Amino acid sequence: MRRLLLCLFALVLAASLPATAQQWAKTKLDASPRHREYVTLKHGDRSLQAFVVYPEVSHKATVIVLIHEIFGLSDWAKEMADELAAAGYIVVAPDLLSGFGPNGGGTDAYPAQDDVTKAVSGLDPAVVNADLDAAADYGKKLPAANGTVVSAGFCWGGGKSFAFAAHRKDLAAAFVFYGPPPSDFSTITAPVYGFYAGEDARIGATVPATIEGMKAAGKKYEPVTYEGAGHGFMRAGEDPGNTTPANKTARDQALERLTTLLKSLPTTHSSVVAPRSSRQTARNAKAASPEASCHSEATAAVM
Repeated sequence: MRRLLLCLFALVLAASLPATAQQWAKTKLDASPRHREYVTLKHGDRSLQAFVVYPEVSHKATVIVLIHEIFGLSDWAKEMADELAAAGYIVVAPDLLSGFGPNGGGTDAYPAQDDVTKAVSGLDPAVVNADLDAAADYGKKLPAANGTVVSAGFCWGGGKSFAFAAHRKDLAAAFVFYGPPPSDFSTITAPVYGFYAGEDARIGATVPATIEGMKAAGKKYEPVTYEGAGHGFMRAGEDPGNTTPANKTARDQALERLTTLLKSLPTTHSSVVAPRSSRQTARNAKAASPEASCHSEATAAVM
């Protein structure tokens, strides 16, 4: 009887957990040594939460605006943000469902993954771009940032990364992971780098026309297709339950390509570390001023 009750309790507990939870990703994130925080970004009359991760480096860093999958700001999206921070970048990952969930919540407020998927699918593209602008503006103004901002999106977010490149003029690059292109390429100013799965005909079918359209518009577009991989390979490739070896291979190769491209980007401001005397002066000034708690939640107004 006791064993039966324990089994029933476990089933009830599992049913109560959000479908978007990925315990393996959460476990990896919880073990990270990097500083992570949530900030509230404001633009107009809208507020949204963003997950921010800092790299452990001694120089100013490029900012990556990470755009989540159609599954919202999931544990995997946050773990992916941390992994990119581990490579040396400041990552700002906005929860684009902020304020739209039950009781004004975000991704975590929805009871099931299907509810999250429907909500993300219904987001207004103009609001999404405004939210991404707020995230980019916030990241660009951080004292630890070098002034260079890029976007990187996955799945639904891959399409939004491409669309954001058509919207924002100061992006240094846009990275599109298995996402569809926008309808108009004429306003794109940044180079666009595509990462696609060989077993993803839905998105793969858009690539040839995108190559031609970007070429005709005089824009830089470099797509790579990873044969044998399926849609969502950046997440599936590190999921312990993955049964397709090609997903892991694609993930490893795509991550190497992404970090190599990031390293090649020019920075807006110098990333040279200040002389020791200057750093000591800065530390003394910092010590003389009030300091927020290491893990405090910040609020930023983006004009």
